[in-house]
Amino acid sequence: MQHDAVRSALLRMHAATVLFGVSGIFGKLCQCSAIDLVCGRAMVAVAALAGLCLMQRNPPWRGITARDLAGLAVSGVLLTLHFVTFFMGIKLGGVAVGTLGFACFPAFTALFEAIAYRERPSMRELLCIIMVSIGLACLAPSYSLADTATHGLLWGIASAAVYGLVAIANRHFAGGMSGMHTCWWQNAVIILCLLPFAGQNFSAIVPLDWLWIVCLGLLCTALAYSLYVSSLTVLKARQAAIIITLEPVYAIIIAWLLLGEAPGPGIIAGGTLILGAVFLLSRR
Repeated sequence: MQHDAVRSALLRMHAATVLFGVSGIFGKLCQCSAIDLVCGRAMVAVAALAGLCLMQRNPPWRGITARDLAGLAVSGVLLTLHFVTFFMGIKLGGVAVGTLGFACFPAFTALFEAIAYRERPSMRELLCIIMVSIGLACLAPSYSLADTATHGLLWGIASAAVYGLVAIANRHFAGGMSGMHTCWWQNAVIILCLLPFAGQNFSAIVPLDWLWIVCLGLLCTALAYSLYVSSLTVLKARQAAIIITLEPVYAIIIAWLLLGEAPGPGIIAGGTLILGAVFLLSRR
């Protein structure tokens, strides 16, 4: 029975990782702006997660404290910046470049933690930061700022840096809230941040783009996060971290099959270095 439970949890974690990776595909297919996309996605996610929580008779607003709200506001604003920069990277650089640029966020987290908590980085962390730096250099389509794909890589790196700050904020404001409740509140903050800019554009979004936005909110947020959280009741955190490392791999394979974005030698070399570094950090 224990073996079956672990196998089921592993399948759920891999399914969640595939869905996280597919978010880049939907972002690439969606023709509206990154701000409109992120705001619409958050609205769908908030509605879906609220429904799931109410079905469990555990609404996300129950038992919330002022300290929780402060932490959720900070992390929600940072997540807003992360998602907008991430989808900008996807739109400009392609799925492979955007997702691999974001995949280096554990290196930023290690660096920011060393600064914020005055923790001396280990030799393993320094090695990983060097590997990520070389990997990003390999990913660069060119070293000219006139190249749109280079802009996409820079946006992807920016999304990784911001997500590193999200990890620090979550560590600092960590409370007793469940992952699903945290996700609901953070998406609510995203709506508050972006609705003043995106609301006036919603009427111009074509139905096909709304389909991709709904898929992002339902599949890549609500369903993916539910699978992710449920698998953590069985799997160890380091097992989950190693599986999540595969997110760019799944995204690149799916983009290759569906969008014809074949990875070149630079992407393969850079991706190998970046994912190898993330794997080393995850094993810790």
